[in-house]
Amino acid sequence: MPITPATTTHSSSNGTAEAILLELVDENGVTIGTAEKLSAHQPPGRLHRAFSVFLFDEQGRLLLQQRALGKYHSPGVWSNTCCGHPYPGEAPFAAAARRTYEELGVSPSLLAEAGTVRYNHPDPVSGLVEQEYNHLFVGMLQSPLRPDPEEVGTTAFVSPAELAERHAKDTFSSWFMTVLDAARPAVRELTGPSAGW
Repeated sequence: MPITPATTTHSSSNGTAEAILLELVDENGVTIGTAEKLSAHQPPGRLHRAFSVFLFDEQGRLLLQQRALGKYHSPGVWSNTCCGHPYPGEAPFAAAARRTYEELGVSPSLLAEAGTVRYNHPDPVSGLVEQEYNHLFVGMLQSPLRPDPEEVGTTAFVSPAELAERHAKDTFSSWFMTVLDAARPAVRELTGPSAGW
C-alpha cells in the first residue's frame, strides 16, 4: 500500500536523497531483504511488509479516506483509515502511528494489534501488484482531523450499513475488503456489539 509518490525520496543523514526501501519478507513475515518501493510493486510483485489502520469514533463508525488524486497507485479510491509500509527496521506499530499522524494529523488512541493477513492483489488500473504481508491495527480517534491534501482527498465516517452502501457505488482499493475482513474480530472487540461490525 503506497504511502507516498513513487518518486519521493527522503534525505539521509549526510543530506543526500535516498530511494524509499521496503522490507521484503518470506511467507512467515520474516525479513529477508529490502527492495525499492516501486520495484516491489511491479508485476509479479515481491512480498513485502505493510500495515493497515482502522480508526473508529465514539459511535463505532469507521474512518475511511479517499486517496488523493496525485497518488501514483490507486489514486482517488476509498480505503481504510491509513495504510503504508514500515521503513526497513521500523516496527509496524511505530510505522502505523507515524503514518496516521503524517496523513491525517492525528495520533490514534487505544491503538492495538489486530493480526496479520497475506494477500496478492493486482491493480488493473495502474498495472501494479500488492503482494503484501500486512500488519493490522485498530484504534480510536478522539481529536479533529487535519488531513494532508497530498495524501488524502477526503474522509468519511461510516457505520457498517453506510459502508455497504458506499462500497456498492464507489471504487475502493483492491485490498480494502481483505484487510477489513481480517481485522473484524479486533474491530468487534474494540467497538462492541452495538456498533454492528
